[in-house]
Amino acid sequence: MPLVAAITGTRDTGHRDLVWFGDLFRTYLAPWAADDAHFYIGGAKGIDSLTLLWLAGHSQSRITIVVPGTVAQQPAEARQAIERCRDRIAEIIELGAAELRTPAYHARNRYMVDRAQMVLGFPLGGPEGASGTWQTIGYAAAQGKPRLIVPV
Repeated sequence: MPLVAAITGTRDTGHRDLVWFGDLFRTYLAPWAADDAHFYIGGAKGIDSLTLLWLAGHSQSRITIVVPGTVAQQPAEARQAIERCRDRIAEIIELGAAELRTPAYHARNRYMVDRAQMVLGFPLGGPEGASGTWQTIGYAAAQGKPRLIVPV
């Protein structure tokens, strides 16, 4: 049975360079990125965009992007990553939220976790907090789904 995983992570990635993230993904994302794997990615800037670009360039895994509203509402960095990888994205899900506030992001996160067998989380280093990344990891834990947590 092919792996289906949701990816969640911090939007704050400016404290590391792209080489560091490439090495990180080679170590912690590549082992899961089989040709028949399927990844749900949130379509935001930061980890979402970086994992999208990495998976599109280093795997044949199926990629689904999920946004709380529309792609047009996403930050420029995220829109550019989506456009750059358009030929590798199997599906884009626009949940159509009227307002891009915390409830819309939590709904997007639940949508991805509900369809996944596991969550790969890349939270900002430090103690657990109330971020969307930790909310997503906690939601997966409440469902008894495996979580790989790699602080960045």
